[in-house]
Amino acid sequence: MADITLKSISKKFKKDVALDHINLTVKDKEFFVIFGPAGAGKTTLLNVIAGLYLPDYGNVYLNGEYFNHVEPEDRNIAMVFENYALYPHFTVFENIASPLKSPKYREPKEVIEKEVKRVASILKIDHLLERNISELSNGQRQRVGLGRALVRTPHVFLMDEPITHLDAKLRHQMRAELKEMQKNLDTTTIYVTHDYLEALSLGDKIAILNEGKVEQIGTPDDIYYYPHNEFVAGSFGEPEINFFDAIVTEDEQLSIFEEAKKQDIPEQVKRKLDKNTKDVRVGIRPKDIKYSFSKESEHSVECSVYSFEPLGAKAVLTIEKNGNQIRLVVPSVLQIDMNQPIYIKLDISKAMFFGSDKINLLSKFIKDAKGEVVWQS
Repeated sequence: MADITLKSISKKFKKDVALDHINLTVKDKEFFVIFGPAGAGKTTLLNVIAGLYLPDYGNVYLNGEYFNHVEPEDRNIAMVFENYALYPHFTVFENIASPLKSPKYREPKEVIEKEVKRVASILKIDHLLERNISELSNGQRQRVGLGRALVRTPHVFLMDEPITHLDAKLRHQMRAELKEMQKNLDTTTIYVTHDYLEALSLGDKIAILNEGKVEQIGTPDDIYYYPHNEFVAGSFGEPEINFFDAIVTEDEQLSIFEEAKKQDIPEQVKRKLDKNTKDVRVGIRPKDIKYSFSKESEHSVECSVYSFEPLGAKAVLTIEKNGNQIRLVVPSVLQIDMNQPIYIKLDISKAMFFGSDKINLLSKFIKDAKGEVVWQS
């Protein structure tokens, strides 16, 4: 069992900055998700925790103990790789059992057999134990990779996008199984993904990485409902959140579209506004935009239909206004034509407000040692 603390972790590869003063704490038995796009530094951060990379600057602590110069094999950390990394000449049983046969963690034969069967049963691959790796599907191979990490009791599990190569249906199934396993692991887990659904469904806490920096750390609800900035808001949700340039008038009203009546600014936002603030960015999720085929109120604005994408029971409707595209979620049975006029009304009560620096006006922030805002409290 372990707490992990990273203080000002930085790492460069030649001139490329992979990690830039990363500060975070993972509590004992927490399922901690590191989320970000390709190239954000997620895998590099895992490798620093595992000891495969030594940080150029900063310190790694495990249960309060300085760990920078502890060798990887002495950290008692199990890692699940994106590319499975199985032994092709071993059977499923031998792959899962391999950590318990190593010189460092060697166990008696009867213990190995018991533990391998226990883990294989959890992963529903107990009927495959005598098969060769070449006889397995990708989903089965991924379960073997997970089994090899789960078969012993390390301080920390590190999982690097373990289900990213699976098809959509199997990915959904594995998410549910990982969530169930999380309850039984009783061990600190750090899970890397670029899939926002995985992050929201699995994580007790989520850290969002972008270009080597932490944008925000929080619970799934914190991240989704109170994003620190536009990058975080735009990373969670499908279809993506819509952003609008808006003007704060002298009488503290909000003007987004010239032809629509100005709207009241929510009181909690108004209190955060500087008296000199004239321009803000408003973020509204597609589900919070109402539509009609006639002008129903003075807040409605006319747009034109750009595209219609049916997705089963619902559809994504994209409309245009002054060259800008706006996404809505509508019923898939909606009868609509391209370039057809349509009216929308924005639900400002559910909007997110961002300053000119793209920072959320309603977020509370923690600053790092350099005085830079790094995440919401």
